[in-house]
Amino acid sequence: MKNVNQTTRMLCEGAVSIALAYALTFVELDLWFQGGSISAAMIPIILFAVRWGAGWGIAAGLAFGTLKYFLGLDSFVISWVSIVFDYTGAYAMVGLAGLFKRKASLVPVAALVAGAARFIVHYISGVTVYAEWMPETFMGMAMTSPFFYSALYNGGYMLPSTLLAVVVCAALMKPLSKFLNGEDLK
Repeated sequence: MKNVNQTTRMLCEGAVSIALAYALTFVELDLWFQGGSISAAMIPIILFAVRWGAGWGIAAGLAFGTLKYFLGLDSFVISWVSIVFDYTGAYAMVGLAGLFKRKASLVPVAALVAGAARFIVHYISGVTVYAEWMPETFMGMAMTSPFFYSALYNGGYMLPSTLLAVVVCAALMKPLSKFLNGEDLK
């Protein structure tokens, strides 16, 4: 019976994390005219992943990214490939925070890994999917390389979002340590 109760609890916590992440998308700072915003939406997925592990964290991130695309009013895509990269795949990678399963003292590192993994997916999307829409100038600089443009564009919102997640996760590390370490599950 203990496994059934833990599975039910994990699924409920996952649903709450996804819903909270989605609610946090309504409090974001838009930077560019086509996507790219600073948001705290990664934080609930990171905390869930640290508590339950990478597999469940990736599943929660995948579900959140998919919902964000389908329910988002400002979703911008070029093709199904950009949906996979910029929504489903990018947020699934946030679940890699679960590599630090039940290690509350490493939750800021988990947030850094999650942000870096999400950035890599967005970067690949920028280099491949969005390369042909690269502007001639961006931020006052001539754009001649999709690699540089993607790093600049995606780094412009991912760096602050990742730093926000690291700082908030560091602040929550001590108050949530028993929860993140799973001490309530024993």
